Parts: sequence; C-alpha cells; structure tokens
Amino acid sequence: MTAADARRAPRTRSKGTESELAKKRRARKADRLLAAAHPDAKCELDYTNPLELAVATILSAQCTDVRVNLTTPALFKRYRSASDYAEANPEDVEAIIRPTGFYRNKAKSIIGLGKALVEHHDGRLPEDMEALVKLPGIGRKTANVIRGNAFGVPGITVDTHMIRITNRLGLVDGKDPVKLEFQLQKLVEPREWTMFSHRIIFHGRRVCIARKPACGACTLASICPSYGEGPTDPAEAAKLLKGDNVEELIRLAGIEDAVNR
Repeated sequence: MTAADARRAPRTRSKGTESELAKKRRARKADRLLAAAHPDAKCELDYTNPLELAVATILSAQCTDVRVNLTTPALFKRYRSASDYAEANPEDVEAIIRPTGFYRNKAKSIIGLGKALVEHHDGRLPEDMEALVKLPGIGRKTANVIRGNAFGVPGITVDTHMIRITNRLGLVDGKDPVKLEFQLQKLVEPREWTMFSHRIIFHGRRVCIARKPACGACTLASICPSYGEGPTDPAEAAKLLKGDNVEELIRLAGIEDAVNR
C-alpha cells in the first residue's frame, strides 16, 4: 500500500479492540518497514569496548550523541580502565565532560562506576542485567544499550523516542519505561529487540518527530492509528523529513509524484 492509499484507509481503532495477535503482527510489520526505511540504524555512540560504551551512555543523558562523540576521545585517551576512573580526580573528569551538561553528576556516576567495577567485578563490566543496574549511573535503559551493543544480548531500549512512537502506533499505552519494555518484548521477536530499538530511534529523529510528525511521508502510515497528528499532505510532510536518506524515505512512502509536482 502506498502512502496515497494509506491516507484513504480507515485508521480508527477503539482502545482495547485489537487482539494481542493482531498487535503482534502489526508490531512486526512495523519493524520490517523500519528496517527497509532505516538500514543504517545503529548505536551512534562511538566506543571500542563495553566500558567505553557504558561511559558514553551515561554522558548521553540530556545530550546529543554528536556532542558525546566529540567529548569522549579526550576522556577515553586519559582514562582507559575502570581503575583509571576509580582513581580519577572529579575536577579533571568534570573539565573534560563539561560540554555534555550535568557534568558534576555525570562525573560522580562515572567515577562511582569505576570504583564499583574494581571493588565487585575485577574491573570488568558485567553482562548480567541484575548486576548492571546496581552500578552507579546505569538503569535498565543504559543496561539494555550495553547488553545489546557491546555484548550482543538482545534488549529493548526505552527512551523518549520509543515511548512516543510506540504509543502513537498503539502498541503500548503509558509512559513507564519498565512496563513498556516488557510489553514490547511480547510483541517484537527477541532477536530483533536491539535493532528494533535503533530503528525506532532513527525513525523518531528522521520522520516521527515529537512536535510535528511527517505523517504524509511516513512508511508506517498504513498501520498507524495516530496518522494525522502531523501534516498528511505529502509535499508538506516531506519538508519535515530529516537525515541523509530523505529521497529514499520519499520513495518508500510512495509520494515521489506528489513531492515532485
């Protein structure tokens, strides 16, 4: 179904009327469509080992990945191990990570992480979820990022993009990250959890933007009950698309003719 066809398709779905099987099928179709739309989806934080990823993820709170990646080279060059962080002077760490914001709290978390790893895990980042969430600065979201990308253990990362988009898609109802994580685990194939998270994030940055989603240029239009929250006119919606694959997104949405008039 093209985006033009999708605009004419009924999208009203009363809350609670969709069966779990139907919702699961729709979630998996969304994942397939997102895989085609965002084949370059990945973790955008730069790292070479699990510890670096953990530190980068802590720094990414309330900060863009681009800014974090500009900051971490100097940090990773100076602090290479958990013991390096454990023995670090807070003011030195703060000076390096200041551009990421909330630098005092982040420095405290990073140094605390180093100390906890040295004291309880022989300086190595554990793979186990229960152990990870006990570490300073690491909650379930950060743990899933680490497990999925550094250790290859599938996990669903529930960030603001995931909360917004899965609610718009009607796959979940609510904003509690832990509840949403477990709800989505039942809908998406386990092997896809990590990549589903990346695809949703890319979709949120490029298409399903918080204030004004590009509904008329969205490849998920035919299965989204929230279609119409943003502009449905293809040409108008196309102007909202972001990223370096706008032309491909327009092609996949089937709106080339409308955009090129």
